[in-house]
Amino acid sequence: MLSTLQSPQAMNLLVVVLNYKTADLTIDCLHSLSDEVKCLSGSHVVVTDNASGDGSVERIAAAINNNHWSDWVELMPLERNGGFAFGNNAAIRPIIDASVQCPYILLLNPDTVVRPGALQALLDFMNDHPEVGIAGSRLEDLDGTPQQSAFRFPNVMGELDFGLRLGFVSKLLSQWTVLLPVADRPHQTDWVAGASMIIRREVFESIGLLDENYFMYFEEVDFCLRANRAGWSCWYVPQSHVVHFVGQSSGVTDSKRPPKRLPTYWFDSRRRYFLKNHGWLYTALADAAWISGFTLWRWRRVLQRKPDHDPPKAWSDFLLNSVFVRGGQI
Repeated sequence: MLSTLQSPQAMNLLVVVLNYKTADLTIDCLHSLSDEVKCLSGSHVVVTDNASGDGSVERIAAAINNNHWSDWVELMPLERNGGFAFGNNAAIRPIIDASVQCPYILLLNPDTVVRPGALQALLDFMNDHPEVGIAGSRLEDLDGTPQQSAFRFPNVMGELDFGLRLGFVSKLLSQWTVLLPVADRPHQTDWVAGASMIIRREVFESIGLLDENYFMYFEEVDFCLRANRAGWSCWYVPQSHVVHFVGQSSGVTDSKRPPKRLPTYWFDSRRRYFLKNHGWLYTALADAAWISGFTLWRWRRVLQRKPDHDPPKAWSDFLLNSVFVRGGQI
């Protein structure tokens, strides 16, 4: 990878964009990065492709050539689709292993458009706060409506609240709920969305790369938890505005369409996160909390004739993928 980028000594920021069958979105993302990168000396972008097999590589390569982006963008086709962590690590690993002087690495989804000044805001914040290991952007809709971008770590009470969805109970459990209110000022948080997440190089050197045993989802939560346990704080930086077309990469969390059935890898990632970081008993409590809360919610939804916005077969899929059925093997 380093052979086609400018001298490693000049590299200050590496932006990694992982594509999987989203060539048009990736090209739009690169368009939004073009002016930003030109304003930031030593900034480079690597687009990794998780073996899309749909012509993505050829289309992105043509866009790089036609727009004369080759001095700041490199395309890295991968031999297989190993998931989110695998695709990002492929671009990060050569930088860390070669001891290239690159202080910051930004993970950026292909279904994003970077607003002017977004990268500079993250870099300024990280430079001003050397104790911070990870920072995330304010993700927003195209019209500027903010999205949830800062979160608490998943926990038993949060799982109960997520399943139950009952107003007064949510208030009682507010100190455990995973979703945090959208704020206008930077603040410390447990984890930030991996759609736009900047990471200090020393974090990778102290805790390693993203865990490739997660195929998709929960890998950034796991990474932020590992960083937290190593003494690195994580912050939300709302001055960095990034448009996020939610769910366009995976199709799972797209709120603009009818909900899709959750894939098995979502459940596998969730189960791995709890088992790896908290053990079997805590995972069992978390699973029981969600199942009981969600059961009560489904009954209440029918009795109160509320609309059904849940993914198809959510209850049965969750039970079949819980530790009570799948066991405690990671």
